[in-house]
Parts: sequence; structure tokens; C-alpha cells
Amino acid sequence: MKHEITEAQSVIDCEIAGLQMLRDQLSIGFAETLNAAQDCLQAGRKLIVTGVGKSLHIAEKIAATLTSTGSTAVVLNPMQAIHGDLGIVQSGDLMLAFSYSGESEELLHLLPSIKRLGAKTVAVTGCLQSTLAQSTDIVASVAIPAEACPFNLAPTTSSTASLVWGDALAMVLLRARGFKREDYACLHPAGAIGRALLLRVSDIMRAGERIVILSTTTDIKSALLAMTQARTGLAIAVDADGKLEGVFSDGDLRRNIEKHADILGRTLREFLTHHPVTVQADELAVMALTQFESHQIDDLVVIDADNRPVGVVDIQDLPKFKII
Repeated sequence: MKHEITEAQSVIDCEIAGLQMLRDQLSIGFAETLNAAQDCLQAGRKLIVTGVGKSLHIAEKIAATLTSTGSTAVVLNPMQAIHGDLGIVQSGDLMLAFSYSGESEELLHLLPSIKRLGAKTVAVTGCLQSTLAQSTDIVASVAIPAEACPFNLAPTTSSTASLVWGDALAMVLLRARGFKREDYACLHPAGAIGRALLLRVSDIMRAGERIVILSTTTDIKSALLAMTQARTGLAIAVDADGKLEGVFSDGDLRRNIEKHADILGRTLREFLTHHPVTVQADELAVMALTQFESHQIDDLVVIDADNRPVGVVDIQDLPKFKII
């Protein structure tokens, strides 16, 4: 087993060497590609990513990363392109053609049609003197010392280098175009980041008949009945102007029932927790999670700008919104 681990480490070392070489040669075509991509997207056009074999798989991943970070991109299969998929190409688009050898016949046959349709082209290749490199508007180098394959044949280090080059382009484009976390969330509304950045407290709070808001003069028995009906463990007490005075919980009842045998007939005012932790309805839902974690509480009162309670966030509700 030790021998196998050593072999695996040598594969990883080979790919690391390839990435180090890639890093050192980014001056070859990367900046030109970045500028062309910015111009293309600014004009309302799109990036087209293509390749053959393993390079097509890399193209699919890079296109997905570009699109998910605000740079519109599509994948073009060269074989499908010549049978009608060229319809996705528009004048002003930018095509990124991935081919380490730069001699993929399918890509070379595709180029004249792409140019005829008015799209600009980039060769992302390890061979700067290849036919593909000589036939495109921009050439970006992803040359590597060797494949990790013991026969130096199977695309390993080269495909990793191409993938990383594409990631670098997507991330630099993201920053250059001013793409923000909020923009990312809008494109991933079902993901954890999207939920954290898009959901507001008002989206997750209990309101209406699901909360209990009472006068401070309400007796404990009535408060408990109201809490039971609303299926909540919290009663919110307000003053004559409807502003928050404090809260009374199931825990408050348990803590006081032995000390005060007549507690059911006494008023909320006597047993309130004043100045409870609050949050406003228009704040991000993730803020509610932060408050729960900071104060070790089970319920969070939601107030408006005038300190009037409008809802409650119950910690038991958070899992169904998938923000914890």
C-alpha cells in the first residue's frame, strides 16, 4: 500500500508542477482573453466554450462556472454544431476553444463557420504553433511539462491546467465586472448562500394568529390559554401604544410557579423579561440565526421601526428554511 500512496503522490506532484508552469505563463493570452470577454459581455453577447473529448467535459464545467458567476456562457459540442447547433452563435460572441494539441479536426472544421458568423475566437492550447493557434484571434497557453499518465498520453495534467485556467478567467471576470455576493445569491436561490442572502426575517417569521400579543395587564392564565391556542411558547406584552414591553415564555412559568402559587391569577407585568432580543422584519434571515447563536434563545421578537412587535422567529422553524 505504501508503494501505491507514493505513486499517487507522484501523480499529484506532476499536476502541481503543471499548475506552477501554467501560473508562470499566464502572460500568454490571458489578459487578451479577459479583455475580449469583458467587451463581449458588455455588448450583451455571450461566451461560447467548446472542446473535443475530455476537453469538452472541461468546457462544460468552465461554462457552468462562468454562467453561475454572472458571465453568460454556453457549451458548443463541435459535432452537434455542424448539424444545426451553430444557431446559438451570434456576431460579437467570443468562442473559447480548448484543445491541448491544437489539432482536433472537429474544432478546425468548426472555426470557419464560427468566423463567418462574426464571433471572435480564442485557442486555449498547449501548442502555440498548432493549426488551431494559428487560426484564432487570440492564443492562450496552457502548456505543461508532462502528463501525469505514465505513458504521457491520457489527459491528466493538461486537463487540470485547462480547468484551472478557466476558473481563473471566471474569477477575474467576476471581480472585473463588479459581480457581488448578492448577485451570486440571485443566481442560486435554492442554495445555502442564496437562502442566507435573499431570505428576510419577514419571510421566516410567524405572524397573525400564530403569535400572541397581549396587554401587560393580562393575567397569566389568559396568556397561557392564548399561547396554547396559537401553539407557541411565547407571549409578547405591549403597552397602551402597542410598543414592546417584554415577553413571557413557558420557561418563565416553570421558573416562577413554585415561588408563586397564585401565578395564574397575576398579571404578565409581574413576570416579564424586559428588553428581549429583537430583530427587524426587513433584516436578512441570517441575522436571526446570528442572534440565536449569540444569545442562546429559542424565540426572537420581530419589531417594526416604532418598536411594535409584528412577528416571532421560532428557532424550531429554521431547519425547514434550510438556513441552519
